[in-house]
This record gives sequence, structure tokens and C-alpha cells, in this order.
Amino acid sequence: MTWVTRRDPFQAIADPTRRAILGMLLKEAKTPNELAEHFDCSRQAVSKHIGVLVECGLVTQRPSGRVIYYHLDTGKMREVDAWLEPFRKLWSDRFTQLDDVLKNL
Repeated sequence: MTWVTRRDPFQAIADPTRRAILGMLLKEAKTPNELAEHFDCSRQAVSKHIGVLVECGLVTQRPSGRVIYYHLDTGKMREVDAWLEPFRKLWSDRFTQLDDVLKNL
């Protein structure tokens, strides 16, 4: 039996370089070289980060001629959003409580 370990999106976004790459892909698709220009690490290191993002399903790759463009795939980010939702509700409730306290001062 072969075990296939697939990373999840939380592992991907735990790294600041990978979060920065996701942020850069928000606006438009980019090549590995375009992404690597923004970091002090090697292109190979950036490619490894991109590989993790692809493995997690957060980024897809589309070849165009000899160049590969990386695109943000927001589908997997829904898992992160769903996980954050209870915390968002908690913060919202606490701010509402704080507003009530401040109104009564």
C-alpha cells in the first residue's frame, strides 16, 4: 500500500513567502521568474514554494508556449474561509458587545 501525502491549504499559507506569492497572483497570472523577482531567495526556492501551492490546489499552472503561467485558484481558499468563519463571528460579537459598553459610558 502506498500512502500519498497531500498537503492542505493551511500548510501552504503557514509560510510568509507562499502567502506573498498568493497575494501577487490576486491581480494576474505570473511566471516563476516574475514571482522570483520579488524575493531575495533563489528562483529554485521560489519554484519549490510554487510547487507546494500547486500541490495544495491553491495555484494552477497553464503553459503558454515555452512559458508556464501560475494562476490563483480560489476554490481551496474556501476551506480556509470556512475555518475562519466561527472566529469572524466571535470577533463580530465581541465588537458589538464593546460598542454596547462604550455607548453606556
